[in-house]
Amino acid sequence: MPFKFRFRKSVKIAPGVRLNVTQKGLRSTSIGGKHARVNISRKGTTASGRIGPFSWVQSLFKRKG
Repeated sequence: MPFKFRFRKSVKIAPGVRLNVTQKGLRSTSIGGKHARVNISRKGTTASGRIGPFSWVQSLFKRKG
């Protein structure tokens, strides 16, 4: 099986705001800090958080198709 090279870059554009870019273009945007974050992507929007050893992830909106 031949190699497949992938490109992925995460760019911080402001405190707490990060863009994730791949060879196909902009993939997602993350807003938040270490312990709470909202991720917006083509697949939908999720919220996640962490308090000590406990973490959670909640889907806020899912795109169909």
